[in-house]
Amino acid sequence: MKLLLTSAGVTNPTIHKELTDMLDKPIAESNALCIPTAMYGHPWVGPGEKAWQFISGKSENPMVDLGWKSVGVLELSALPSIDKERWMPLVQGTDVLLVSGGDALFLYHWMKKSGFADLLPSLDAVYVGMSAGSMVMAPNIGEEFVGWSPPTGGDKALGLVDFAMFPHLENEMLPDNTLANAEKWASNFSSPGYAIDDETAIKVTDGEVKVVSEGQWKLLTP
Repeated sequence: MKLLLTSAGVTNPTIHKELTDMLDKPIAESNALCIPTAMYGHPWVGPGEKAWQFISGKSENPMVDLGWKSVGVLELSALPSIDKERWMPLVQGTDVLLVSGGDALFLYHWMKKSGFADLLPSLDAVYVGMSAGSMVMAPNIGEEFVGWSPPTGGDKALGLVDFAMFPHLENEMLPDNTLANAEKWASNFSSPGYAIDDETAIKVTDGEVKVVSEGQWKLLTP
């Protein structure tokens, strides 16, 4: 699987070019599935109007509205009540997964409970994450980002990459997301962390990590 881990979506031409380079065909010929699950676990973004805006491509975060051949909705919290034969072929046949922001641990919980997490490493699709949709790939998200508490507690995530992410760096709407606080966050990890702003993404292909940015970012090592 190819990963494009963003803070706020495909927000500039540099990130857009990396996405098109990762695809095997043009965006206009690619089928996408959007996954809004993380939104429902976060009080700021769901459920309600903002979940609809993401799904319909009317949000301020360019992902669903990039001109895909088709866009479907995959709600992970519904999957445990559906036979796998109904949804697994859909996931396995899609070109792109567009995973919204929200609460990373809520997303992790439903990725695991639905069986979706088990599929991820074997997929040929490009995974485009935004905020929590990116953070969930890390081994841990950090106590600072724990909102919804999983039944098992802690801040463990998927661990499909060997670094953590601190998104929305220096965002004026999030006054706590400063570089100084990112450095404190990173000091609790044994693995590297990336602090990235909304004009930055991290591309991961075949284990190779590349920062794609028109903004501000910093690699924070233990």
